[in-house]
Amino acid sequence: MMYPKKCCSAVVLLIITVFMGGVLPAHAWDYPKPDPEQDVKDISFYRGPDDNNKITNIGASRPANVILLIGDGMSFNHVALARHRAVGADGRLYMERMPVTGMVRTYSADRLVTDSAAAATALACGIKTNNGRIGTAPDGTPWISILEKANAKGFRTGLVATSSISHATPAGFAAHVESRDMQVEIAAQLLERRVGILFGGGRKFWVPTPRGERKDNRNLIEEALGAGYQVVLNREQLSRLSDGPVVGLFADDRMTTFAPEPMLDEMTRVAIGLLSKKGDWFAPKPRFFVMIEGSQIDWAAHANATDNTIRQTLLFDLAVKEALEFAERDKTTLVIVTADHETGGLLIKADKREPVAEWHSTDHTGGDVPIFAYGPGSTFFSGTHDNTQIPKRIARLLGFDDFPAPMKAASEQTVK
Repeated sequence: MMYPKKCCSAVVLLIITVFMGGVLPAHAWDYPKPDPEQDVKDISFYRGPDDNNKITNIGASRPANVILLIGDGMSFNHVALARHRAVGADGRLYMERMPVTGMVRTYSADRLVTDSAAAATALACGIKTNNGRIGTAPDGTPWISILEKANAKGFRTGLVATSSISHATPAGFAAHVESRDMQVEIAAQLLERRVGILFGGGRKFWVPTPRGERKDNRNLIEEALGAGYQVVLNREQLSRLSDGPVVGLFADDRMTTFAPEPMLDEMTRVAIGLLSKKGDWFAPKPRFFVMIEGSQIDWAAHANATDNTIRQTLLFDLAVKEALEFAERDKTTLVIVTADHETGGLLIKADKREPVAEWHSTDHTGGDVPIFAYGPGSTFFSGTHDNTQIPKRIARLLGFDDFPAPMKAASEQTVK
């Protein structure tokens, strides 16, 4: 069932009881069983662009909205490998049609090779921090993120991922903790930050034991409903949404990225549609900022799983397609595609015309990563950048002053 924002106390009580596992049989708590045919080699879902030419930039000089897409672990070679397999050496992925391209340096404050937490903090807050930290400087001071700044300026905001929604990359945009492993605390902070759209996995971090992992007895699903959010748990409920704010939790932990779960492009399409739709939730004449992550490129590359790396990159590229199609219609939206780091030390060899992946690591590496941009303000992202420059340039384009900056009363909010 889908939960309306306004409902009588009896219905709210019933919903709360259901999520506590008290009145329905055990199977009602379960997610639909995954498709038994989980063939990572099957990329028949992907159809590349009909036109290989670069998209012509159109629109105003400054954007009204920003869609930031992050391919976790995605380097130039991950993109090239997916291209070779899906559309051939002379084809293009959707992200490769974007007219502005560049490269991004990724090192963290304490390592030449970053992790996703420090990289997310750089991309969200505009500062370098130590590996493992979320939204905080090495000394523990919390710094405001570009998403939080957008919230403060009256924007609608969203986070979409195929990991748990409290995982390192989405967490970096709306949480401030010592360690990326603190997903129970991160989930609470996501809700407290009033992020309008939250789509991903990780339900277990939202509910108390025994169904979940919260030991503070808080039921964040109950709290979300009380705060006016709708809560959806599956693809059918997602497809019926017509308004926000919404929490969508489609798996207990990470998503499978297979049916019957919603795919990343579906979540992207719904998120953008809700954020851009006029209505009375959060902002009647909406401008928006949303971060969308292809989380599992990284995990496939950690495993040196070539076929799944290709599949995850193509799933991410279809989310890019959704963002670009909206931006081309809207003409006031800036779309940025980048990555947090490289994973796997991937090189491409060939047997005649067939690409062959050669992996050199099962961890992250220090290589630079691509950036692609389209729309008003996109020329700001041409060339070589440090990852901390990305949110600074977004803030400048959106007219945000005092960014980057520590959160107010930062001396009293130190996260040690």
